[in-house]
Amino acid sequence: MSLKKDLISIKDLTKSDIYSFIETAKEFKKISLKDIKKVPTLRGKTVINLFYEPSTRTRSSFEIAQKRLSADSLNIAISQSSVTKGETLKDTILNLESMKPDAFVIRHHESGAPYFISKITKASVINAGDGINEHPTQTLLDIMTVMEEKKDISSLKVAIIGDISHSRVARSDIFGLSMLGADIYIYGPYSLLPVTGFKDIPNVRIAKGFKEAVKNADVIIMLRIQKERAGYHFIPSIEEYRNFFKLTPELLSLASKGVMVLHPGPVNRDVEISGSIINRDKTFIFKQVENGIAVRMACLYMLLGVQKSLEPDI
Repeated sequence: MSLKKDLISIKDLTKSDIYSFIETAKEFKKISLKDIKKVPTLRGKTVINLFYEPSTRTRSSFEIAQKRLSADSLNIAISQSSVTKGETLKDTILNLESMKPDAFVIRHHESGAPYFISKITKASVINAGDGINEHPTQTLLDIMTVMEEKKDISSLKVAIIGDISHSRVARSDIFGLSMLGADIYIYGPYSLLPVTGFKDIPNVRIAKGFKEAVKNADVIIMLRIQKERAGYHFIPSIEEYRNFFKLTPELLSLASKGVMVLHPGPVNRDVEISGSIINRDKTFIFKQVENGIAVRMACLYMLLGVQKSLEPDI
């Protein structure tokens, strides 16, 4: 595998790397289904979770992944840290580095922050989302979720709908899924579509309308408006967005018979997606959350390079 110390961008991975992550995650998912959900794999390792932005799913799944691998976790509450006293990101990392952690899990509002951190620490760095740039572990869990149902991604049509410009999930999903051969159709308000960044990817298209994007789609990934990144300033109102860019049962009926509906969360019911769709068997949102733990266990395992038994620690 070409991956070395860090997981910063999905573009740093090869197809082989992605498949290695998924196969490893499948093994760890089996452990999560057992009565004793714990292995000694990362016993003695220390992982610091440093989240500069709010998070429920990503942070929780990383914490659970660390506990199931028997790692020691340290969760830094930014609101109660020296950051509030003016400490820079560099100084925060250098101080924590002195405590000899084995890995940092970083979420930061500035694009490029995990890459910067990776250059000043010997510990492994996992990007848990940086600004509008990338969210590689979300893409890996999305790929795992799709592969469980569809097996081969290379023949699929994937529609990504919503605030594409400000979505790090969209960016990583476009890079990852297109690398595996999927045809990507993106659609959203014109003001929230990317001007550059995807022109060199031949299997990525900007759809002219919602119907074109979802027609015969095998996978539909719905995105919320990134209001914390000024997304609301790019649309007239939430009501107008709901009227023109919400996935409804009628639009869903245009997709392929076995369509999968994904969403990275948090979901704004009846804004970007009808609440009735979330309760259908076509929606795989909660399966994504379940797979998130297995994927993040695989990431920690593969980055830290620990080769130990996967048998339960009893």
